[in-house]
Formats: sequence, C-alpha cells, structure tokens
Amino acid sequence: MNKISVVIRNKNQAEALEFLLKNLTERYQEDIDEIIVIDNMSDDDSKKIVDKYNSKLVEIQNFSYGGSANLAAQSALNDIVVIFSAHAYPVSHDFFKLIKQKFDENNNLAGLRCLHNKNDYKNYINAISSKTDPNKSGLIFCGSAFSKKVWETYRFKDDITTMEDKEWSVRVLINGFDIEFSPSIFCYDIVRNHKQNFFRFKNETIGGYQLWNTSYSYKSATKGLLGSILKLTKVFAIEFYYAFKRFFFLLKFVSNKPEKF
Repeated sequence: MNKISVVIRNKNQAEALEFLLKNLTERYQEDIDEIIVIDNMSDDDSKKIVDKYNSKLVEIQNFSYGGSANLAAQSALNDIVVIFSAHAYPVSHDFFKLIKQKFDENNNLAGLRCLHNKNDYKNYINAISSKTDPNKSGLIFCGSAFSKKVWETYRFKDDITTMEDKEWSVRVLINGFDIEFSPSIFCYDIVRNHKQNFFRFKNETIGGYQLWNTSYSYKSATKGLLGSILKLTKVFAIEFYYAFKRFFFLLKFVSNKPEKF
C-alpha cells in the first residue's frame, strides 16, 4: 500500500511554517505517514515550530534546489513524496487522497502536478499533457508529488541553478515514465520584495537558457528595459490621474453631503 511523506523546504519562515504544519496535522492526519522539514539554516523560531508539531527536522547547510530535493527524497521513508515550500499549503479536503489514488492506479507514474494558478487549471482542463508542455504540465517543486522509486534511478541535478523540477520532468518523460495532473488544490502564498524578485529573475533567466534554450540579446535586453520604463510611466500617470479624481470628488462630497439614512 502506498503511503505519503510530506517534505517542506524552509528558511526563516516560522509563521508560514506553523500555519502549514497546523493545516497538515489538523486536516490531513489520516492521509500522511510522516512530515519532514528541510531547513536551510534558519535563525528564527522555525526549529521550535517543527518540535511543536512533532515533525522531523533535517538541516541543510550548502543549499541548492536540486540538492535539497535529493535530500527530501533521501530522508523520506515512503515511495510517494509530496514537496511543499513553507509558504504554501493544501486547500482541498481530498488533496492527498487524490494523489494516492493516482499512484495506486498507475505503476508507471513518476510524478503529479497539483493545481494552484490559472496556468495549472488551463492545462488541466484542456488536457495538455506533460509531454506536450513539460514546463506548465510538468512538476513544480511546491505542491507536487514524485515517486521515490523513480528518483532512485533518476536523481535530481544538484548543479542546476534552478528549474530542477522541470529538468527532472523532461528526463523521466524521455525515459518512458508518466507525469500527470492531480486535481488537488493548494495555495501558494508569498509576497516577494524587490530583492527577492530580482534573485528569482536571475535564476529563472539562467535556468530558462540552460533548459529551454531561451534566447537573449542586447536588443531584447534593451527592449525589456524600455518596456519596463514605459509601463512604470503609464502606471504613474494613471495613479496620478485617479489620485486627483479622488481628491476633487472628496472636495465636492464635503461641500454637498447626501442625507444620512
């Protein structure tokens, strides 16, 4: 019988981590066999939170996306491994039941992608397979499940900048395995600051070039800069316009207030 290990990647997200662990332990206790937190040298209360919810703590010092995914698989006792980031959490009541059902039905299954944004829903509803679109129908290592048995033969690359999930998806598909959608719904709840968004942009630029051969040039870089400036100018102009509209409306409202009910 297939059992499920949940592995959470975390760094200094104690508040989000506690909500996720509370969610998992209160709503899905009968579906989950173990919970493991892969912690990247947090200096907040993350470790206390892990202890509070009787979860297993595994620390990682030299973090890489592929390396942490390999550590997640290595640490898990069960064949079905579900990966979350601390800032995400399952929503649908049958989240793990649907995952288990899919693995029970298909012995050739390498992984499942769950649903959290419009791209997921579009590809799921339109039945666009991972073989057709490995980027948007392949795994994403937050809210995805994979087979540890398949991983034992095809480990994740720990030297890739990012998109270790997409690279693995392509590799196992080429070798004849299946990756499908599961209609298990989760929430990806994070607001990044400018520094974090730039870090993500750098990684995705490098990863996109390495994996999808995305082309870049001086012309496209310049075009992107001009487009950003134009967008910022447009946003500022619109905000400025409506700021004055609100101001003049309030002046008019103060001088001519309607009757109260």
